[in-house]
Amino acid sequence: MKKNIANFSSLLLAALLLLTNLAMPAAVFAEQAPTKNGITSIEELNGKDLGVQTGVLYEDHIKDDLEGETWYYYKMPNDMIPALESNKIAAYLIEEVGFYAQRFEHPELVRLEEPVGVSDFAVIVGNNDKQDRLFAELQEFIAQGRENGWLDKLYDYWVINWNPNTCVIETIPETTGENGTVSIAIEGGYEPFSFESNGKFSGYDVEFMMNFCAAYGYNWEFHAMEFDSIAPAVIAGKYDFGMNIVVDEERAEASVLTDPYYSCDIVFVLEGVTEDGVHFMDGIKDSFYKTFIKEDRWKLFAQGIGTTLLITLCSIAFGTLFGFAVYMLCRHGNPLANRVMNVFDGFIHGIPTVVFLMILSFVIFANSSHITAISILGFTLIFGCSMFDMLKVGNNAVHRGQAEAAKALGYSDTQSFFKILLPQAAQHFLPIYKNDVISLIKETSVVGYIAVMDLTKMGDLVRSRTYQAFFSLIAVAIIYFILEWILISIVTRVQISIDPKRRAKSKILEGIREVE
Repeated sequence: MKKNIANFSSLLLAALLLLTNLAMPAAVFAEQAPTKNGITSIEELNGKDLGVQTGVLYEDHIKDDLEGETWYYYKMPNDMIPALESNKIAAYLIEEVGFYAQRFEHPELVRLEEPVGVSDFAVIVGNNDKQDRLFAELQEFIAQGRENGWLDKLYDYWVINWNPNTCVIETIPETTGENGTVSIAIEGGYEPFSFESNGKFSGYDVEFMMNFCAAYGYNWEFHAMEFDSIAPAVIAGKYDFGMNIVVDEERAEASVLTDPYYSCDIVFVLEGVTEDGVHFMDGIKDSFYKTFIKEDRWKLFAQGIGTTLLITLCSIAFGTLFGFAVYMLCRHGNPLANRVMNVFDGFIHGIPTVVFLMILSFVIFANSSHITAISILGFTLIFGCSMFDMLKVGNNAVHRGQAEAAKALGYSDTQSFFKILLPQAAQHFLPIYKNDVISLIKETSVVGYIAVMDLTKMGDLVRSRTYQAFFSLIAVAIIYFILEWILISIVTRVQISIDPKRRAKSKILEGIREVE
């Protein structure tokens, strides 16, 4: 009898365990799944190459516990996935909620069960005349949301139950806007917190701030940018709020941070053991659909092309005029003008383009939200300095006797420059001009650092949604190549039209007429 009872108890226990396992979420199984490189603990990462996103400070939780590791920093969380799959890194650190979002598209990803620590995430408040009022209101909003359970519900919806196919902002809160507009800096393409869906920003952070604005009578403006640019831009006063800032003592001393509006574990992610994948052609079709067709994402590329062309063409036109005007001011040896221009020229060419743009955006024009105009100004100055140098080189290549002959023929200084010297100088500097046009359009790809939604940034946004790099990167590369080819073709036509050796004889002799 006792034996039968024991057998029945064993069967009942086994059944309960089976039912419990069936009810367990897939996340638990994924955490316990074997890893491809066999690593199962944090200690085994000693001496390995590890990845982390720039500016999140997650590595501070674990640096003292590891030995001989090398850290590689990536600007976007999803950039670490291909690095992991190509064995560039053995594992990477990410917040737990980011891991679950990534694993939805990449089920082969596995996290170590043991977290490296817990991070709090707060909102940084802009350094402007509204700072005190906005800080007090947001603190009150966070406290109320925590007390009435609204923050927990928001977290459950966007994080615990995340599904990119179903999670949307179901109701846009209405706002009177009587207190004006607040600008909010968010990380572009960061599921489930801030991402673009069907041409609009969505996610946990977006819904959180929409409800805050509605509660306190503000309109909202969201600005997507690189994560490591959010805090500098908000501290400079360019934006009123910056989202998803990891709380630490140094940041708390240097800026105004709210109480945390959510907290989560920080975990290591590795590549798991995978079964046979999908057919190659099916994968290509799926990637193409997600990159261009789904949610009309081709429109993002079109919008990015427009912004890139606007910045490039305006910078070329204004830079050419600026460089030409400065050269005309300096060409007769004006000591003050030449001294100032030499210093300015050396400064512009002596610092990286992205640093110069960030100085313009976050320091000189810190309170301006016209980021596209700031980009055009920056590249105008860069191209203008190059134009100034080209004119000097081209003019110096023309023999001095040309100017003397023009003067002997009765030409004024201005007439001799435009009719005799400049056409000859152009033959020397136009090849350099073409190369600088190519360089300029490629250099504009860094404007995403100051939140300009150019072609490269749009490609990043799409890549962050699809978790697939192939088509978005190839599309961006091909589009840049086509734009460069069009611009170079235009400059080449101009070069041919003013080169006597390359023009048709009918054009060269056009001005000769028989005297009757």
